Amino acid sequence: MRKRDHNVLTNTASLLVCGLLAGVVVAAAAFPAVAMSGLAAKAGAETFGALPTELTVARAPQISYLLASDGKTPLATMYDENRRDVKLADISPYMQKAIIAAEDHDFYKHNGVDINGVARAFVNNQSDGSGRQGASTLTMQYVRLAIAYSATHPADVVAATEDTSARKLREMRLALQVDKEFSKDEILTRYLNLASFGNGAYGVYAASQVYFGKPPSKLKIEEAALLAGMVKAPTTNDPTTEAGYPLAKDRRDYVIQNMVDIQAITQQEADAAKAVELVVKDKRTPNGCVAANVNSWGFFCDYFYRWWMRQETFGSTTYDRERRLKSGGYTVVTSIDVQAQRGADAAVRRSKSENSKEAAMVAVVEPGSGRVRALAVNRQFKLDDPKNPKNKLSSDPAKNRKKIRGNYPATVNPLLTGGDGITGYQAGSTFKIFTIVAALEKGIPLSYTFNAPQQFRSEYKIKPGPAACAGTNLYCPTNSGLKAGGPQNMWTAFAQSINTFFVPLQQQVGAENVVDVAKRAGIQFRTDEDLNLAGTKEAAHDWGAFTLGVSQTTPLDLANAYATLAADGKYCEPIPVQEIRDPDGNKLDIANPRCEKRFSTEVARAAVDAARCPVGDNSSTSKCGGSRTASRVKGIVDAPVAGKSGTTDSEKTAALVAMTKQYAVAGIMADPDWPQTNVEMGHDVPNGINPPVQETLRDAMKGKERIPFEPPGQKISEGDQRSIPGVSCISVDQAKSRLKDAGFEPVVSDTKVKSSCPPGTAHGTSPDGRTVKNGVVTIQVSNGGGGGTPPGNTGGGQPGNTGRPGGRPGG
Repeated sequence: MRKRDHNVLTNTASLLVCGLLAGVVVAAAAFPAVAMSGLAAKAGAETFGALPTELTVARAPQISYLLASDGKTPLATMYDENRRDVKLADISPYMQKAIIAAEDHDFYKHNGVDINGVARAFVNNQSDGSGRQGASTLTMQYVRLAIAYSATHPADVVAATEDTSARKLREMRLALQVDKEFSKDEILTRYLNLASFGNGAYGVYAASQVYFGKPPSKLKIEEAALLAGMVKAPTTNDPTTEAGYPLAKDRRDYVIQNMVDIQAITQQEADAAKAVELVVKDKRTPNGCVAANVNSWGFFCDYFYRWWMRQETFGSTTYDRERRLKSGGYTVVTSIDVQAQRGADAAVRRSKSENSKEAAMVAVVEPGSGRVRALAVNRQFKLDDPKNPKNKLSSDPAKNRKKIRGNYPATVNPLLTGGDGITGYQAGSTFKIFTIVAALEKGIPLSYTFNAPQQFRSEYKIKPGPAACAGTNLYCPTNSGLKAGGPQNMWTAFAQSINTFFVPLQQQVGAENVVDVAKRAGIQFRTDEDLNLAGTKEAAHDWGAFTLGVSQTTPLDLANAYATLAADGKYCEPIPVQEIRDPDGNKLDIANPRCEKRFSTEVARAAVDAARCPVGDNSSTSKCGGSRTASRVKGIVDAPVAGKSGTTDSEKTAALVAMTKQYAVAGIMADPDWPQTNVEMGHDVPNGINPPVQETLRDAMKGKERIPFEPPGQKISEGDQRSIPGVSCISVDQAKSRLKDAGFEPVVSDTKVKSSCPPGTAHGTSPDGRTVKNGVVTIQVSNGGGGGTPPGNTGGGQPGNTGRPGGRPGG
């Protein structure tokens, strides 16, 4: 705070005169007959001298601005009062002169109190029949506003504005002190930033935007005069109303003429300004996520709002945090990527219209930072008007019968991120990636091979039903299409989504460890059932179907889990911001990424290597086989990609994850109103989930560098490789014994092959040459028909293709 020099004699005289005037004012209010007596003057001087001289000035509420990641595209604004403090240099000189012309001609001459004005007003107000005059200077008006905004109790606000002599005296005493503490320019700036201009505009910055759509530095004479003329009676002089328009124009012209009187402008300039037609925009500043710059961006805005409300940095209670957001004057550069968000918005609506009960939901996360780059769903972000509802009746038959409306086409529920009763959706086989990671952490390599049957009889106990083996309580999963998987490794099983490979693999490494991997990757459990199963190792150990994605998740959690692997095992908390600055321009650390290493680099890279198979990509390491569940992703994105598709029983949900090193995109299609929908959710069809995911990733990657995934090391890929002994033309039993002795798990193929070996004997093995220790080796049996591939060169093909047209996975 800068003190301004004053002449000591002038200050003393001002205090003396004000004290005498105070005596007159007080006495006149109580005893008119003695108003001019010496006794009254003495009492008034003593009273005035005892008044407080310290003014507590709290920062008035400021509007907070939310911007896209480019730092310039508006996302939303949030405020209790639409105000943004600006420096005097950013306020048009015309505006500075206009407010002086309107409110206080002698502002730069007096010491906070216009003594002549006080005396003049007193004499006038004692005269019968005269209109009441005020004597408040700009400094006194600033004091009044500062007291009101610094009040901690409603009664203090009333006291700051009530029409009493006591209030006037306090204002005069404080105004004299303020005038000593601050320069005239500082007082003028503070006043212009506090004053109300009507229509929800507080301060000159907001007023300039609301009425003229421009910054205050650009205000012309007639515009400045209009605003200056409004502060006295913003409701009466409201130019946006029919009754207020002529009054506002008259007041504007009055102020313009006063600007001539104080020699701020010439009469010629004044005449030209008065001739300008009064035109105002009447554009109230949007407030909140329902008034986001783009309606569909409201879902991201709402995610930001919910994130903010969880941050204790902004207050110990949710009330405190909301007040900080709506009155703290923050500039928030959010993480929303305009290019990615626009691509996602268009993609989800190409797949499903806003009137579809099926929700096509897409979330985009940046690996390595956790920054959420896009959130899109084929919905409008708005509240359905209960008086004139537009939403369709709920797709849930029970709610439909009761005429309860659903969440389409409009909703403000966090469909993509969870919360407020939104617990998520089953994501199917996308969860198999967690089993791969758990196996890799146990030292099992990607090349680990065993025979995947058509149905696997597990050790997991469940209630008798369709998922149990006939006549038992044992979980017995099958493959899509009820086909046997045959010999599989992690690459091929993930590419084809072989259920009967992943359930036994999970059983081998421990379901509790698979659940733990999912947690470390960022999957949250929101339903009571999921929380109970994931709550303890004992409960998780028996969760046989977990690897098939039966727990509920959200697109955001799923995208971030895969992003963790793309970032070489570095988990980052999902975050919707990349920079937050307070009103003074200070940068807050809370916007920094919050990351930690949760998986080894080698494990993460190996898991990603397997995840390249389902989406049509390969690495120098990958051995994906021929069938892929979402093979078109690679060609559409045109970049190194990894990911996985997933579906649930009866295809009630459909999911796809696709990612590059820069973006992880997860999409889920489901009916949020009725999870037990009778609609089949598609994958690689125009109205399925694959197009929105792959098109979002394609659009996000436009103009971006194509960064390759680092392949894993040989040990974690291939494991302990052993030579497979020859078994040609010996009995099957001898072949099995020889393979067991060499450290392999032999299985006998049901299909016989043409061979020069005697019928019923072993022809060869698949694979041949070398494979991982303890891996499955299939014995091929000769039909004795001659010909065929010579023994010892049987190749490594993978029988039992379970892929289906349309890219639908097997679980």
